[in-house]
Amino acid sequence: MPLGFYLIMAAQFFSALADNALLIVAIAALREMNAPSAYEPLLKTFFTVSYVALAAVVGAFADSMPKWRVMFVSNTIKIVGCGMMLLSVHPLIAYAVVGLGAAAYSPAKYGILTEYLPHRLLVVANGWIEGLTVCAIILGVVIGGTLIQPSVAKDLLAFDFPLIDTGITTIKQMALSIVGGLYMLASIFNLYIPDTGVDHKALHKNPWYLIREFNHCLVLLWRDRLGQISLAVTTLFWGAGATLQFIVIKWAEVALRLDLSKSSMLQGVVALGVALGAIGAARMITLRKSLGVIPLGIAMGLIVLVMNFVHFVWLAIPLLIIIGALSGYFVVPMNALLQHRGHILMGAGHSIAVQNFNENLSILMMTGLYYLMVKLDLSIYWVISLFGLFVSASMLLVKRRHEANQRQHDDVIHLDDGTH
Repeated sequence: MPLGFYLIMAAQFFSALADNALLIVAIAALREMNAPSAYEPLLKTFFTVSYVALAAVVGAFADSMPKWRVMFVSNTIKIVGCGMMLLSVHPLIAYAVVGLGAAAYSPAKYGILTEYLPHRLLVVANGWIEGLTVCAIILGVVIGGTLIQPSVAKDLLAFDFPLIDTGITTIKQMALSIVGGLYMLASIFNLYIPDTGVDHKALHKNPWYLIREFNHCLVLLWRDRLGQISLAVTTLFWGAGATLQFIVIKWAEVALRLDLSKSSMLQGVVALGVALGAIGAARMITLRKSLGVIPLGIAMGLIVLVMNFVHFVWLAIPLLIIIGALSGYFVVPMNALLQHRGHILMGAGHSIAVQNFNENLSILMMTGLYYLMVKLDLSIYWVISLFGLFVSASMLLVKRRHEANQRQHDDVIHLDDGTH
C-alpha cells in the first residue's frame, strides 16, 4: 500500500477514537444531569440524523473537492460539537453537531479508497479501515470509560502545566478536552493526505437538483442485483450494531452487575471480535466470494440469543468476541462489494452517501425501537430475544433474494477473484 493509504487510516483512526470516547462521556454527562435513561439511545439518534437528512448534499459535497479537504472540514465541525458540550450545551444537541461532521466525513473517507486504490485491493483496504475503526471503538470506549472513573480523573485533574492555567476543574471538562485533542490530531493527518488527481464536480447550488440526483442514485443502487444485496446487508448490520452498543451496556448492568465504566469496556470486547473478523475477511475473501458470507449474518443473530443465559463476565467475554467476529467477517466483504458497484454506477461520493442514508436510516429506526422498548420498561432479555430473531430472519430473506437473483442471471461470475 502507498504511504497516502496509511495517512488515510491514521486520520480515520483518531477521528473514530474520539467519536467513541465522546459517546461514553456524553452518556456520563446525561447521567450527571439526572436525565431519563431513555435519553441514552437518543444520543445515537441525534448523531445519525444528519446522515439521513443531508444525504443528498454530503455525497455531492464529497465529490466537489479533494477528499482530504472534505475530511479536514468535517473534523473541524466535530471539534465544534465537542467544544459545545464543553460549554455545557445539552449533550444531545452537541452530539448532533458532531454527527453533522461525521455525515460529511464518511463519503470522503470511503470514497477516497475507490479513487486511490485499484478494485482488487478494496476488500483488503476495507479490512484495514474496518479493523482500525474497530480498534478505535475498543480504545475509544476504554478511554471514555477510564476518563469518567473518579480515581483516574482525580489524578489527571491534579496535573498542572507549568505557567499555564487551563481552567479545567471538573471531570467532564477534563474528558472533553482530551477528546477534543484527539479530533485535532486527526485533522493534522487530514492535511497530509495526498490528492488523488480525480476530477471533481462542482457542487450544484440548486437543492432540488441535488435531491433529484440523489434519488436517481438511490434507485440505481437498489435496482442493481449485486448492489441491492450488499446494501441490504450493510444497512441491517449498522442498524443492528448501533443498537447492540446500548443493549450490551444495559445487559451488562442487569445480568453482570457492572457499572457504566466497566460495561462500556464490553463494547470494546465486541469491537475486538469485529477486528478479528475483519482481518480474517481481508486475508481470505475476494470480491467474487463476498456474497458467500451472508449465512454468517443468520448465525450471528441466533448466537446473540445466548446472551440471555450468561451471567458471568468470564463467559460473556468469549461470547461477545464470537458475535463481533461473525459481524466483522461478513460486513467487510459486503462493504467492499457495495463500494465497487457504487463507484461503477455513480461515483464514489454519491455511492457512499446513498449507503450512509440507508444505513443510518436503519440506525434511526432500530435505536428508535430500542428507545420505545426502554420507555415501555421491557425486560432486557426480551429486547435481546427480539433483536436476535429479527437479525436472523432479515438475513435469511436477503439470502433468498440473492439466490433468486442468481437464478435469473449469474452476476457474481464477473467479479474480480484476485486477492492482490
